[in-house]
Amino acid sequence: MAEPLIIVGNGMAATRLADELSQRALGRYSVAVIGDEPRLAYNRVLLSPLLAGEIGEPEIELKPAAWWRARGISTFYGRPVDNIDRAAQTVTLRGGPALPYGKLVLATGSTPLRPPFLGRDLAGVVTFRDTADVGTMQAYARRGARIVVIGGGLLGLEAAYGLARAGGSVTLLHLVDRLMERQLDHEGASLLSAAMAARGIDVRLGAETKGFRGEGHVAAVELADGAEIPADLVVIAVGVRPNTGLARAAGLSVGRGVLVDDGLATDDPSIFAIGECAEHRGLAYGLVEPAYEQARVLAARLAGQDAAYRGSLLATNLKVSGVGVFSAGEFEGGDGTETVVLRDPSAGIYRKFVLREGRLAGCVLVGDTQGALFYLGLIRSGQDISAIRADLPFGESYCIREAA
Repeated sequence: MAEPLIIVGNGMAATRLADELSQRALGRYSVAVIGDEPRLAYNRVLLSPLLAGEIGEPEIELKPAAWWRARGISTFYGRPVDNIDRAAQTVTLRGGPALPYGKLVLATGSTPLRPPFLGRDLAGVVTFRDTADVGTMQAYARRGARIVVIGGGLLGLEAAYGLARAGGSVTLLHLVDRLMERQLDHEGASLLSAAMAARGIDVRLGAETKGFRGEGHVAAVELADGAEIPADLVVIAVGVRPNTGLARAAGLSVGRGVLVDDGLATDDPSIFAIGECAEHRGLAYGLVEPAYEQARVLAARLAGQDAAYRGSLLATNLKVSGVGVFSAGEFEGGDGTETVVLRDPSAGIYRKFVLREGRLAGCVLVGDTQGALFYLGLIRSGQDISAIRADLPFGESYCIREAA
């Protein structure tokens, strides 16, 4: 008889795990996927183009309903889990029933941060996390509303771009002195800022939000320096917090995320965690690729194979506001490193490579991300690249030609 395996969460990590399990351990488990949102799993990475009106809702679906049925996976959507009973090995859905498990995987994702700004509970102050948020934001943007987005990281940039494309008048506020400071150096961020401005977005750096003003509905954003920005809608996009409530209530060890070992197991050997809710070796990744790597490893282990997750090399490869951005490894440089740079400001291209002891340690590509996976491979392999150093900025074909 198949062992009952429950996956709590129906996002990208959960879907990848279900996919990997169906390939590696078909028939070994009776799989059930439980999700809060009342819909099939979808690709959150595509929320920005959905907001911008570049794609429709059917295009963000990860797998059709028939895919889940064909693999015998039971799905419970719009049914939050209220609690986990580790002694009885059951999870109870809101309003019932209680479902038994032999193995339980937490893939509960994360929740948008809502800092304690004054007036944060006013109507018209929202976050950007799911399709319901997209619907709310589109309604404002399509009537040309004045919209303030708080946060110049990836999520904030995606929101600002989508809202501007949808017709909103957008101001982007960022607390620090450059956009995407975790992924870009000053020069790369400056180029991205210029690209945002060219798309009609008013970017304000070093802008500290104090709170929001309005009578029942937000009317303005107040900054710490006393300035006010009129706003019909405010989108808070300053980061996420791992969803650890269920794990904590069940008595599992929790740090920033649910603590897991190299096998993605919690301190209960029957319970695992992957994706944004998991913390491995002190890191809680907020990116898709580490979640997919974790799903791959966990599926292999659940299939009886020897596999371990050692952590992920952080790399960002995406289009922000239509501008290609790639970043990996030690992109800032520093003691003991040297840099090779190709820049063409008029074309909006910046390519920076950080070398350490003849090896590629990190890179930043803005405007032209061709060769990104080639560079990522060089960083991961740690191979000596002295022979192709001068050709690095020109891409894989040049480097291969020189190496030959």
